[in-house]
Amino acid sequence: MKDRASAMAVAKAKEAGAKVIACSSTGNAASSLAGNAAAAGLKTYIFVPSRAPKGKVAQLMTFGATVISVEGSYEETFELSKQAIDKWGWYNRNAAINPYLSEGKKTVSLEIMEQLGWQVPDYVALSVGDGCTFAGVWKGLKDLYAIGFIDRLPRLISAQAEGCCPLNRAITENKPWEPMEENTLADSIAVGVPRNADKALAAIRESNGIVVNVSDEEIMAAQKLLGRTCGVFGEPAGVTGTAGVKKLCDQGVLGKNDTVVSIVTGNGLKDVANAIKACGEPITIPSDMERLLKEFDQRGIVVE
Repeated sequence: MKDRASAMAVAKAKEAGAKVIACSSTGNAASSLAGNAAAAGLKTYIFVPSRAPKGKVAQLMTFGATVISVEGSYEETFELSKQAIDKWGWYNRNAAINPYLSEGKKTVSLEIMEQLGWQVPDYVALSVGDGCTFAGVWKGLKDLYAIGFIDRLPRLISAQAEGCCPLNRAITENKPWEPMEENTLADSIAVGVPRNADKALAAIRESNGIVVNVSDEEIMAAQKLLGRTCGVFGEPAGVTGTAGVKKLCDQGVLGKNDTVVSIVTGNGLKDVANAIKACGEPITIPSDMERLLKEFDQRGIVVE
C-alpha cells in the first residue's frame, strides 16, 4: 500500500527538482519511500519512533536512508520531522500533508474493482492509523462511481486496535476525535494523533461505514488465520482489517451472504518478532529419528 503513495511522492519530488525527500513513519511508509527514492537517486531522511520493528529499520538502512529513531510517540516523531523539513526545505512525503499521495493510495481501489470485474462488494475493510490509506481508498471508489465504472459504492469498515482507536471512538461517541495513548502491538496503526482524521471520518460517514475495534489477541489470531487459510503473511497492523471482519461476522453484523474485501496493508516479514510470539518456536532437535518420534508424541502430533 505504501509503495503506491511513495511512487507518487518520488515522481512529484523529481518534478519539483528536489534532491532530498523526508517523512515520519511507524516503518512501512518509511521503508517504501527509502526504496523508491534510492531507485530514483534521491536522498532520504526518515524519522521513526524507537518502537519501530527492527525489520523495518533494517530496510531503511539498506536503502541508504539517514534514519532518526525518536525516543517518544509517533506524535513526537511527526513533530520533529515537520520541524526538520521546515528548517531544511526537504520535499515532504508525509501523506497527511502532501495532497498528491492520496492519488497513489487510491489506485488500490481501481485494481480491486478491475479484478472483481467491476462488481462492487458490499464492504471494504481496512486497518486504520493516520487515516490516509482509508481516505485514499474511498477517493478511488468515488472516482470510479463518478465516471460510471461501478454502479454503487460499498460500505467501508474501519478497523482499529482497542488500545489506540481515536477515530472509531469519535464515530461511536458522535463527537470530535481526541488523542489516545498508543497501546497496541500493531505498530503501524498505533497512531494516537491521526494526521488525516477529517478525511477518514468523512469517508466512514459518507459510506455509511462500520467501525470495529479489536484486541491484540484478535489481531494475532487473524494473522494466523490468514496464513493458514489463504497463504497470506501480514504484519499485525496489516491484518487488523481482517480481524475486524471476523469479529463482525462473529457478532452477526456481517451476514453469510455479504461480500467483503479485506485489504492487507503490510507484510509480516517486517515484524517477525510478534509472529513468533503468536505462533511459537519450531521444533529443534538433533538429526535423530527417535528424538523426532518422541517430540511428535509429546506434542500430540499425529502424522497422516
